[in-house]
Amino acid sequence: MPLIQVKVIENVFTSEQKQEIVRRLTDAMVEIEGENMRAVTWCMVEEVRSGDWAIAGSPLSTADVRALASGVGV
Repeated sequence: MPLIQVKVIENVFTSEQKQEIVRRLTDAMVEIEGENMRAVTWCMVEEVRSGDWAIAGSPLSTADVRALASGVGV
């Protein structure tokens, strides 16, 4: 039974966006494994507290991710 785990920084994605992530990733996995596996394909979106995620030793906040998404560098 496949388990897809996605970690994101808190308050970056709306509930609707997280539902879309789950739908699309499940669809992608089912394309590979076959439709009969849809019912047993699990997908979890976990939120990591702002500042508890780091890249190259530098913590990222929710504001940092939003700035990156809007095209402004961090």
